[in-house]
Amino acid sequence: AEPAARKRRPKGHFAAGAARAKRPRGAGRQLEAGMRGILITCNMNERKCVGEAYSLLGEYGDLLYGPEQFSDHEERLSGSDREEDEDDVEAALKKEVGQIRASTEQKLRRFQSVESGANNVVFIRTQGIEPENLVHHILKDMHTTKKKKTRVILRMLPISGTCKAFMEDMKKYTETFFEPWFKAPNKGTFQIVYKARNNSHMSREEVIKELAGIVGSLNPENKVDLNNPQYTVVVEIIKTVCCLSVVRDYVLFRKYNLQEVVKSNKEDAQQNPSSLTEQNSEAVKGETEEEEKSSKEVKEESK
Repeated sequence: AEPAARKRRPKGHFAAGAARAKRPRGAGRQLEAGMRGILITCNMNERKCVGEAYSLLGEYGDLLYGPEQFSDHEERLSGSDREEDEDDVEAALKKEVGQIRASTEQKLRRFQSVESGANNVVFIRTQGIEPENLVHHILKDMHTTKKKKTRVILRMLPISGTCKAFMEDMKKYTETFFEPWFKAPNKGTFQIVYKARNNSHMSREEVIKELAGIVGSLNPENKVDLNNPQYTVVVEIIKTVCCLSVVRDYVLFRKYNLQEVVKSNKEDAQQNPSSLTEQNSEAVKGETEEEEKSSKEVKEESK
């Protein structure tokens, strides 16, 4: 019966299976406006980067939010048709693959990899957590302990909001998005860092000028500080999606670089003002070499 069942398989059965096996993680799920999550840059190995991200985020996610909970309904795999077509090997295989896939999706539900749209960039979509708090907690712990926990992950940036990467969409979106940090009575010093990948229709100077104007309109006491700002507005554009966040300790945590933050350096306690001014005057000039090679660079000019 077994050889007969094998003969019934279509000619393309194994080829299709091989194609599915080669498909990268996140295939079929694309970064799009409306998502929140964590943008991660890596050094040439995206698959390993995803694995490291799941491990690191899972570890700290459980510490901050507790183990992910599933309802009884979600924990039960679909088994209503378990007794049907037991003799059909093809149907049994499909059912098993479906059950494994469903189980995997459940385990990764809090953190789910999606295709970012750029090389050496991974996007982990989050649900039920605050990306800024989680990433800041990870960097703070690594900065304090100096324990290296990743090999291929470079930078880890929380993305609290996304919109379409067109100036009108960004202006409309940020008028509300910036309010928790900059709308009176809230205020703070800030800088804006900008990075564009696989996008040529946005102007860096125009984006920074417009977003800085919006921050100023929310409270005139918000002031630009390129040396040691309270907040750093991160603008990451990939294709037609604009990823946004407002982060703390951007300079202290080495631009949120996990490889750099664990290095012992006396400048943690006393930054060099001259080098820091030069570094920040061009917004985000100090990207790592690996990131610069894998992304479409935008010409940096000081204000």
